[in-house]
Amino acid sequence: MLKGLVNQRGEHVGPHAATAEKTHSWWRVMCLTGVDYFSTLGYQPAIAALAAGLLSPIATIVLVALTLLGALPVYRRVAQESFHGSGSIQMLERLLPWWAGKLFVLALLGFAATDFMITITLSAADATAHAIENPFAPAWMHGQEVLVTLLLVALLGIVFLRGFKEAIGIAVVLVAVYLFLNLVVIIVAIGHVAGHAALITDWWAALTAQHGNPLVMVGIALIVFPKLALGLSGFETGVAVMPQVTGDSSDTEEDPVGRIRGTKRLLTTAALIMSAFLITSSVVTTLLIPQKDFQPGGPANGRALAYLAHEYLGPVFGSVYDISTICILWFAGASAMAGLLNLVPRYLPRYGMAPQWARAVRPLVLIFIGIAFLITVVFQANVDAQGGAYATGVLVLMTSASVAVTLSAWHKQQRWRTLGFGVTALILTYTTVANVFERPDGVRIAGLFILAIMTTSILSRVRRSFELRATSVVLDSNALDFVMSDAEEYDVIRIISHEPDEDTEAEYRNKSRDERRFGHIPPGSPIMFLEVHPSDSSDFEEDLLVRGVAKHGYRVLQVTSGNVPNTIAAVLLEIRDQTGLIPEIYFEWTQGNPISNMFKFLFTGLGEIAPVTREVLRESEPNAKRRPHIHVS
Repeated sequence: MLKGLVNQRGEHVGPHAATAEKTHSWWRVMCLTGVDYFSTLGYQPAIAALAAGLLSPIATIVLVALTLLGALPVYRRVAQESFHGSGSIQMLERLLPWWAGKLFVLALLGFAATDFMITITLSAADATAHAIENPFAPAWMHGQEVLVTLLLVALLGIVFLRGFKEAIGIAVVLVAVYLFLNLVVIIVAIGHVAGHAALITDWWAALTAQHGNPLVMVGIALIVFPKLALGLSGFETGVAVMPQVTGDSSDTEEDPVGRIRGTKRLLTTAALIMSAFLITSSVVTTLLIPQKDFQPGGPANGRALAYLAHEYLGPVFGSVYDISTICILWFAGASAMAGLLNLVPRYLPRYGMAPQWARAVRPLVLIFIGIAFLITVVFQANVDAQGGAYATGVLVLMTSASVAVTLSAWHKQQRWRTLGFGVTALILTYTTVANVFERPDGVRIAGLFILAIMTTSILSRVRRSFELRATSVVLDSNALDFVMSDAEEYDVIRIISHEPDEDTEAEYRNKSRDERRFGHIPPGSPIMFLEVHPSDSSDFEEDLLVRGVAKHGYRVLQVTSGNVPNTIAAVLLEIRDQTGLIPEIYFEWTQGNPISNMFKFLFTGLGEIAPVTREVLRESEPNAKRRPHIHVS
């Protein structure tokens, strides 16, 4: 279950082992994200027809324009600047320090969880609906939507318990077959339209009779655009699975040029393929399918291209198309699962808001599948009931990405790019707000995800508050010389914990005098001071550098950290391991109410320093004889 788990920070190549088990060509990873993006062909033309009626092709062209001129440039920029698989969330995280940044990221993770988890359950439910609507489906499946959907979700989990390699292999086959079958259906449909030119003239006559002139048509297309926004899914997962893309041999963690180039190709190719399919499918379905058949309960509702496959290529080909659609809709959750498995371990464990085992793939797969089971049962595998939450998650993430790249371009004084990204951000903000007003249930569901993430994260942070948080401790040459000279010459290491304040000779002299007197340090015994200089207390994991400096004739070990007691404990253990001696450290009692000190420790990293340091040492070193000694007076 914990294969690949390493006790490191979450910023290395995923899926969260020290190195990826295997990376893949960009086009293979495109297929993994494409099972979500391309699978929307199963229902997007019908959604467009239901929302826009005869205007469906024009509304789809508006969607494609935003895809190619807005979303694609935005996410190519995200791939350039956030190449560890953290997506646009990491770009925004850099702008907000301390707890505000952490809480903002948790809120965005709530929307990401909404998007990805609902993708898993909605796609499986839609696959079930396609299976049951097929004329060859066995009778026992009718009325068993929840059971069939649960089986599909469980099967998806089994694939990911095997590994990413298996998931990508399945995705490549499914995407290739599905796109080929769609191409066949659309070519046949275009041939039928070409042989009946009256279909086009009749459609245009009906359209102009309804809406008057082209400007009115474009205006109405813009108004109904938010209902078509599901066709924009797939971009966030495209950058979330970046670590799976094979880069150049010269790539480094700080500058993976090959991986970035491959991801940009992935995003561009997927967008161009999908745009071509969206426009052509919207045209042929609008021209060839009566509008009444798109209505709820109609034969083309939610399955317009499947309708054409049965109508023009016969029941055998139509059933093959249905099977392909069912498979890719079922596996559409794979890209969402991959996104979750790459996003969650990069944030929550690093924030101290999830256990260390949350860096491993398999335990997370079981948790996500369990949540998907719960969602499926609650929504009774109803596709329409989950559509609002799905659209909300997709749009919020895309809006946050567009805002992130706009701010990035603004900070770098790129005027025209700032303007272009800003326009995209405004359009997506309008789309998000319109979607929220029309389907407020999406925000409510996302709110539940955010509340659940916030609650579990805070509880996890409290539970892990006494852990050693340092991912590494390094003593510079001066610091190492201080501790080794005491160890070799005096066979004892005595350290005084000192809160840096005025930085005067009198301050160090008085502190030394008081601790020698009240801590009963033997006369003539060497001492050194340990100072923790404050940084962002919301950070949980840190790499510690201990610097040795001489101040006013005293030896001082200085380290910068957002958490004092845990840092002191980590430094003491490192000194013990370096010298082979058990160090002794001297504190004075913290003044103030112990309850307020407890909350101060949780949120600012201060509080009751001595008792908390002792507790951290007790939990991290089970052998009492090997624990550094704590003196408090």
